Amino acid sequence: MQNQTYGYVRVSSKDQNETRQLEAMTAFRIPKKNIFIDKKSGKNFARPAWIRMMRKIQEGDLLIVKSIDRLGRNYDEIIEQWQLLTKDRKANILVLDMPLLDTRDKGKDLTGTFIADLVLQILSYVAQTERENIRQRQQEGIACAKANGIHFGRRETEIPAFDEALRLWRDSAITAKEAARLCGLTRQGFYKRAKKAGLPELEQAV
Repeated sequence: MQNQTYGYVRVSSKDQNETRQLEAMTAFRIPKKNIFIDKKSGKNFARPAWIRMMRKIQEGDLLIVKSIDRLGRNYDEIIEQWQLLTKDRKANILVLDMPLLDTRDKGKDLTGTFIADLVLQILSYVAQTERENIRQRQQEGIACAKANGIHFGRRETEIPAFDEALRLWRDSAITAKEAARLCGLTRQGFYKRAKKAGLPELEQAV
């Protein structure tokens, strides 16, 4: 049976256009029936067109994609699918925007598969390192913002009567239950707000 060439195209949403990716593949004269297009996020490989294509690809076939990010965003899953195709199926992959990601044999000493696998592992390391750097920068940014008085999360509802109720309660003019009722709070809710207002003696009450 003659080996087949397949093209895989992915855009993140139905509004995006796949023309640029398709035009990049025209030189390979891929049969229309062998071009698979997904309009889905690249977070994983649970995509209809990808799954249909994977049922067809056999040993010796060639899969062409324009760029590595068209396969997906999760490099761990990309490597898993890459190995499934090149090792288990013994098919080839060509990434047009990165010629080193071409598993077709190019010589007797260094095969395309070896070079491509090495490049993919490096890309995976770089991607993982960048994810960790982004996460660290986010954490540092949040810590810096908090240090400068910026608070995250849902803002506490303002209660106009709270300050007056707190003053009356501290002066023993009303009970905590009465103060809470004036604010529309439970007694525990009133205690928590009172503690935030600077009453450390309420530690045990809350």
